[in-house]
Amino acid sequence: MRIIICIAMIMLMSFVACLYLPWWSIAIVSFLMAIFISQKPLFSFLSGFIGIFILWGVLAFWISAKNDHILAHKVSLIILKTDSPILLVLVTAIIGAIIAGLAALCGAYLRSLMFKDTKSSIIADI
Repeated sequence: MRIIICIAMIMLMSFVACLYLPWWSIAIVSFLMAIFISQKPLFSFLSGFIGIFILWGVLAFWISAKNDHILAHKVSLIILKTDSPILLVLVTAIIGAIIAGLAALCGAYLRSLMFKDTKSSIIADI
């Protein structure tokens, strides 16, 4: 249950943060969520990875679909050497997901250093 809450919070807070801050604010949000919500390091990584993968995948596809994938066709030819806008959306989502997952993993390890008691959490018994 805690991982679902963490995924939802990372998606929501990252969306809001990216409206006002640079794209790398997803790492800050994932890092802070991993500190505030106590999880094992693997689940912290997965919550950051899944949350941003879904968010960036949906947003990239939505933005690309609004212009009939015209720009995505051209960019995928330049970067991926193949005409596949869906693959470009997937690569975009994976890059963001890896960044957020690693930031959440760092946050989980920092939390384990700060709080030796694994039961202490802001959201303790969810």
